[in-house]
Amino acid sequence: MDGVGINVVVIIAIIVGIWFILYVIPIKLWFTAQISGVKISLLQLILMRWRTVPPNRIVKAMIEAHKAGLQGIKRDDLEAHFLAGGHVEAVVHALVSAEKANIDLTFKMATAIDLAGRDVLEAVKMSVNPKVIDTPPVTAVAKDGIQLICKARVTVRASIKQLVGGAGEDTVLARVGEGIVSSIGSSQSHKSVLENPDSISRVVLEKGLDAGTAFEILSIDIADIDIGKNIGAVLQMDQAEADKNIAQAKAEERRAMAVALEQENKALTQEMRAKVIEAEAEVPRAMAEAFRSGNMGIMDYYKMKNIEADTNMRDSIATPPASPTPPVSKKDKDKK
Repeated sequence: MDGVGINVVVIIAIIVGIWFILYVIPIKLWFTAQISGVKISLLQLILMRWRTVPPNRIVKAMIEAHKAGLQGIKRDDLEAHFLAGGHVEAVVHALVSAEKANIDLTFKMATAIDLAGRDVLEAVKMSVNPKVIDTPPVTAVAKDGIQLICKARVTVRASIKQLVGGAGEDTVLARVGEGIVSSIGSSQSHKSVLENPDSISRVVLEKGLDAGTAFEILSIDIADIDIGKNIGAVLQMDQAEADKNIAQAKAEERRAMAVALEQENKALTQEMRAKVIEAEAEVPRAMAEAFRSGNMGIMDYYKMKNIEADTNMRDSIATPPASPTPPVSKKDKDKK
């Protein structure tokens, strides 16, 4: 039993040793690279593991690049890109696709795009097959006050040279929306926009909206235009309501001033009447003083009274008599 146990331990140790050697020295991966035409030594593969770089990913990327006929892609560059946090497989896939599509894409530019956080392979695909972006409903008002709600489809193609530092889809949509609003707002009538919706596309494309973005705008197609509210009429109604309120406020102010002036006049009239009454109260006093001083006699007083009586008689004759009130019949009394 002791001999059998020792043999088992030895066999297990040998298997573990072989596995460790094959793991540290990836002979299968080295053989695959050799038969694929990629020149790489076993020492380089071992050093990759020590540098925490997976040899399998680097070798597969080198084989793909070699089979696709890509020149200038070195192992050190692939390792450096991996250590920088890049996606080696995506970069090589993008370079192969760009080579087949005759797109000018260098390894340096591809790695820069990948490290910038953009999907370089998706960018190459978009350069070959343009992407259609649907804009949200854009609301604009023509000069005649009619609101139009427009939807557009923007066909864009990725601009490889501007992917690093270029603006994204949100900027393109914002600029297209701004161009649509400007185009509709400059139209004299909403009818002209409905008759020629392609005029919006022409005006928007002439503005060069793709400047500074990561895309190249190929076309802008108007998908739908709906008529909204009559903003001009609403604004006029609001202005008329505001004018009416202002006029009412001014009229109320004038009425209040008129009432105040009327009250002032009434107070002034009462003051004048008080002065008249005060002046009339002085007449008897003056007459008494005239009697005492001898400036006025009793005959003079009687003459004055005769003149007053004559004046009152003349006034009563000149004033027409008031119309008598008609008698109320019994039927009218019953109705009351």
